[in-house]
Amino acid sequence: MADKTEKNPLNVSGSFYNDLSCIDCDLCREIAPSVFTRDDDEGLTYVWKQPVTDDELELAQNALEACPTETIGNDG
Repeated sequence: MADKTEKNPLNVSGSFYNDLSCIDCDLCREIAPSVFTRDDDEGLTYVWKQPVTDDELELAQNALEACPTETIGNDG
């Protein structure tokens, strides 16, 4: 389960977030590229855009469920 006290500071404000235990496996970016992106300097993924459409919301939730390290959270 993602740790909301360890949110990546690059996450945009909203219900979905990545925490700092991300291993940068690329899975969430493959599943929901409109929501997740990579910080090349830190080698971590973060939420750069909160899902707005039903399709984006479904993809973001799929990414959360598929995350092997459970570093994606949803406070919504």
